Amino acid sequence: MSEPTDTDNEQQTGDDWADAMSEQESAETAAGESEAGGEEEGLDNPPATTDGDKQEYQRVETQELVDDGKPLTEDENLDLILDIPVTISMEIGRSHINIRNLLQLNQGSVIELDRLAGEPMDVLVNGTLIAHGEVVVVNEKFGIRLTDVISPAERIKKLK
Repeated sequence: MSEPTDTDNEQQTGDDWADAMSEQESAETAAGESEAGGEEEGLDNPPATTDGDKQEYQRVETQELVDDGKPLTEDENLDLILDIPVTISMEIGRSHINIRNLLQLNQGSVIELDRLAGEPMDVLVNGTLIAHGEVVVVNEKFGIRLTDVISPAERIKKLK
């Protein structure tokens, strides 16, 4: 048995390259024909494959969404919004100062608020006033006891 020579290796390598180039050309030609024909790859037109590659597709049945025409009940409507997060904040009071005075503030400065001592705090949900309350301490943490809840009708009036 004779050993392969360098020319045999070059010829075999050249054949491999030629095979690869011809596969690429045939794939490009097939892709060009499908583009020219207006066909797209999809479930009905799978991509061109070589003999060694086998691709299989399975058709999946989907359920169509149907509007049954029944309106949602009050409980179902409420369930839609129960998990929406909101920001609740308490406001002791407000003050308006100019930037000159703001820049002069340092540790120990006192800012006068527009509320009287003992007056209830405002309870805001996403910036909208919903109640008034007083500060309490529960298990060494601050809390607020609601003393007056604004009615939904009054809240709507304030939005307008």
